[in-house]
Amino acid sequence: MVKERKLQTSEYGAHRRDIANLHPCFGAAKNKGRMHLPICPACNIECAFCKRSLNDNEVRPGVASFILPADKAADYVDVALAKTDSISVVGVAGPGDTLVGDNLFKAFGAIHDRHPELLKCISTNGLLLSERAGELIELGIDTLTVTVNAVDPQILSKIVLAIRWHGKRYEGMEAAMIQIGNQLEGIEKMAAAGTTIKVNTVLIPGLNDLHIPEIARRVSEAGAAIYNIIPLIPQHRLSHYAEPTCEEIETARQKASVYIDVFRHCQRCRADAIGIPGLTDHAAEVLGSFAGQAEDVFSHG
Repeated sequence: MVKERKLQTSEYGAHRRDIANLHPCFGAAKNKGRMHLPICPACNIECAFCKRSLNDNEVRPGVASFILPADKAADYVDVALAKTDSISVVGVAGPGDTLVGDNLFKAFGAIHDRHPELLKCISTNGLLLSERAGELIELGIDTLTVTVNAVDPQILSKIVLAIRWHGKRYEGMEAAMIQIGNQLEGIEKMAAAGTTIKVNTVLIPGLNDLHIPEIARRVSEAGAAIYNIIPLIPQHRLSHYAEPTCEEIETARQKASVYIDVFRHCQRCRADAIGIPGLTDHAAEVLGSFAGQAEDVFSHG
């Protein structure tokens, strides 16, 4: 049985303040950095806007130079910490989904043994969040980001084309209802255990732009603390959609802020980013030490 790590109210307040001071994606000052471990290649959902890639030049989510073996992750952190003293957070943001397979758990166990002072953060699409919440709580995840692009199945079915869940492929409304239910239930479980939760939403004008307030309300009720609206990068099957304007983004943020605190400094980071967002990037020099141990396999699992 998984032993849940529950924080008392006073501890939770202190925990939240520490995160606000240390995590650049949760409000920290400009001198705090993060590193993303590109250890999770497989994904279990098919988003209409997602185009994962292995390359060295694109600056966006879903991209990394290569896949790092999970058993090398702690060594990778050691090298990064020797390059810069700004790192306060170790995170996993893909380039696939963090909860597909056990790479996250293998990596974070070893990293925590060597560097218990570092915050542990993950990003996920949330399809497996509810059923793996106990494992994440036991692992001691400090912060969690869940991408929730709609809480209305009709809207989500146009954004997520299909999911693969427990060995079966689901499409359309059925897929959307499963994902939304799992996301909200997972957020509730993680929030109840004291995990600080941020929700990302990709803003797609003409698809979910008018739906933003409802997403913000529902995820706030579920226990999310921070909301991040990310402008669409027109690509893949949504290449014909327009990227939202600054005015559209600000309007969405204002409407969401009625229900939840809104984060406004997202850099749309790569899955192998290392350094202070928007200021420093040590990824190339750290990755160079591990290039010979790279993997290059993507999959839907």
